[in-house]
Amino acid sequence: MAIHNKGSAHWKGDIKGEGTVSTGSGALREQPYGFGTRFEGKPGTNPEELIGAAHAACFSMALSLFLKEQGGYTADSIATTADVLLEKKGDGFAITRIALTSDVTVPGADKQKFDGIIQAAKANCPVSQVLNAEITLAYTLHT
Repeated sequence: MAIHNKGSAHWKGDIKGEGTVSTGSGALREQPYGFGTRFEGKPGTNPEELIGAAHAACFSMALSLFLKEQGGYTADSIATTADVLLEKKGDGFAITRIALTSDVTVPGADKQKFDGIIQAAKANCPVSQVLNAEITLAYTLHT
């Protein structure tokens, strides 16, 4: 089974120009992005926060699947953030690290078993697999 999803971007000008990003679903429509939103804190989005949101969402869904399949658990809550680090590398920039932080409530979860499950979710989430950055994970489990 193959599923196609689309994102798009439109850009005008040089590196300090301006652009918009949109998603095929319409969740984002012509959301502004550019040098100012990426490096100067101006309103709008940037590629790194979009990757962070996608990674946090993918990881959370994967964790819910692994909890059920590997432990028979159902989470009451999975709240994940992804801190995406963009660093100067040579003449350009690179995403060098993504730190996932997840606060998870799973009634009755065994802490040792949970650790194996959450590490498997981090390693096997499709977004984790596509990114070539160091990906760390911190979590809090509530039982």
